[in-house]
Amino acid sequence: MGSGGAGPGRRLAGMSTHAKRERLLLADLLEAAGPQAPTLCEGWTCRDLAAHVVVRERRPDAAGGLLLKVLKERLDRAMAEYTAKPYEELIRLIRTGPPKLSVYALKQVDEAANAVEFFVHAEDVRRAQPEWSPRTLDPVFSDALWSRLEKLARLTGRRSPVGLVLRRPDGRTAVAHKGVPVVTVTGEPGELTLFCFGRQAAAAVDLEGEKESVSRLTTAQLGI
Repeated sequence: MGSGGAGPGRRLAGMSTHAKRERLLLADLLEAAGPQAPTLCEGWTCRDLAAHVVVRERRPDAAGGLLLKVLKERLDRAMAEYTAKPYEELIRLIRTGPPKLSVYALKQVDEAANAVEFFVHAEDVRRAQPEWSPRTLDPVFSDALWSRLEKLARLTGRRSPVGLVLRRPDGRTAVAHKGVPVVTVTGEPGELTLFCFGRQAAAAVDLEGEKESVSRLTTAQLGI
């Protein structure tokens, strides 16, 4: 996998931020899977996912459509434009990273905005393929994901139909949604991140609570 030589991907690989490592992994996974391979993003192939990643950091005028309905039409046009590009070009643009003048080119912004984004999308590709298994994340990255999840828990869990508590195997917890009855979701930080970002069915977690509450939570629309 990957695009050998001393191109942008190799330069990025020499930088140690989690976001850049996950960026390169995502590019490699997309390349290996191929443009028509499925993803966990409902209705999206790997081509669609690759176009989304590129539009998000190269078309800020359209990317706002991910959150604002008034920009949805502009986002749809940008997605159509990039989806029509050669798949190899999309992979290259992901590996290259954002333009120099982009806010994402700032290391701190890239790490804050993209470490989780690229981790989740890498798993969107991996876990849509047969015979996948959970990644073993290094402790530093796991802690980084947990730190980010603690900050985002209330946002990602705001649509939970029940009280939602996240718990690491070591006992550390975060409240994602207040309420009763309560469901406690236990797992490694990466798995909890996937759960909270709407990938409940693919997350390797244990759920503790009333059967009906667990069922409602696993089909709820979680995420940002």
